[in-house]
Amino acid sequence: MIRSEILREIAPVLHDHLVVCNIGLPSQELHMIDDNAKNFYMLGTMGLSSSIGLGLAMAQPKTVISIDGDGSVLTNFGTLPTIANNVTDNFILLIIDNGSYGSTGDQPTYAGKKTKLEDVAKACGCENVVTCKAEDTGATLQAAIDSKKMTIIVSKCESGNIKLDVITMDPVVIRDRFMNAVKA
Repeated sequence: MIRSEILREIAPVLHDHLVVCNIGLPSQELHMIDDNAKNFYMLGTMGLSSSIGLGLAMAQPKTVISIDGDGSVLTNFGTLPTIANNVTDNFILLIIDNGSYGSTGDQPTYAGKKTKLEDVAKACGCENVVTCKAEDTGATLQAAIDSKKMTIIVSKCESGNIKLDVITMDPVVIRDRFMNAVKA
């Protein structure tokens, strides 16, 4: 499975929760699969989905799911110790680990080589870290939501992208409708 197939599979699980989605293709794919006001599509801040999601979870009681890629987590390594030291049980970080920088042309990341993000998260002090195969992501995500415990999920999948258009929605519209969904 590739990332877009994972997103298609988990879209029904995500639908009723606040979702902060990584820049580039992941946001474009989620937008195409299930556009809704509870999705915050990041359009230009690589590596910050997990940081924004954690802050949002700390600020309000609804479940927040951040979808990040291995490449983005590698560009913001400070997020993992921050998550470990600011446990909030309404936060789930889903790292879709395809071993590549998917949005920039599938160049390999170190997570596709020796670096195991699940080990890095544990070394940073994250206590509830789960690794799964791509096809098990939906069930693993649902179990994390049901547990009501902060969870980091590393979903291992194949590298690859589908062709799709960029999100044409104005960033201010994305922000405003998401903020209204948070308040609702």
